[in-house]
Amino acid sequence: MAHIIVVGNEKGGAGKSTVSMHVATALSRMGHKVGCLDLDLRQRTFGRYTENRRKFCDKSALSLPGPTYHELPEIDAATLQEGENIYDVRLASAVAILEPDNDFILIDCPGSHTRLSQVAHSLADTLVTPLNDSFVDFDLLARIDADGEKILGPSVYSEMVWNARQLRAQAGLKPIDWIVVRNRLGAQNMVNKEKMGNALDRLAKRIGFRTAPGFNERVIFRELFPRGLTLLDLKDIGVKQLNISNVAARQELRDLIKSLNLPNVSVDF
Repeated sequence: MAHIIVVGNEKGGAGKSTVSMHVATALSRMGHKVGCLDLDLRQRTFGRYTENRRKFCDKSALSLPGPTYHELPEIDAATLQEGENIYDVRLASAVAILEPDNDFILIDCPGSHTRLSQVAHSLADTLVTPLNDSFVDFDLLARIDADGEKILGPSVYSEMVWNARQLRAQAGLKPIDWIVVRNRLGAQNMVNKEKMGNALDRLAKRIGFRTAPGFNERVIFRELFPRGLTLLDLKDIGVKQLNISNVAARQELRDLIKSLNLPNVSVDF
């Protein structure tokens, strides 16, 4: 069965689509078959990212390894059984289509609470939650006191993940491996950065996730999106010498893939 990776939280601007595209492309370049879904039916940032890639490759006569993107299938409401939710059926149908032909299914969730996102989290073998290195984003996981020291209790997103874990346990499925990815880390070892790290370490033990380093804020990510490219494609499009920032970004991606500890994945890029 395909291993399902869900990239989600309930806040926009955390880098979910950037993480999704880079993880999916890295796996594809390592020889794995990857099918992808974008559950943000309104903005479709991840979907547009993959469309941009296809158009760029067609225009440039290039064949770059990458994931296969699929839209959620349309379902005739008249065919639903009593009590069935149309979004549940659409997502289940998409996964059923992708599963036989892929090693991994990567699902990018919207930055808000939706029925699709809720169901997707219950399907996750691996859950990746990108988080900006800020207590504004931390509040999505847990409430904390004014000093940033004491955790007062889990917040809305953590509660949703807990519910997803309960559903998986009831279905006899293996537990979710939950990884919180710290994005946009500051270059300097500032007090806020240290407080965030300590708070995440305490919360990780309390509600059961692992932490992993993500991507620093880099202009390159904004430049790659219109062409649907990733850091791993630069040499294939004629960039002969990577600058220091790009080399560092590739290392960040390598470290992230290693941290995910996905089955049968040996990082070799």
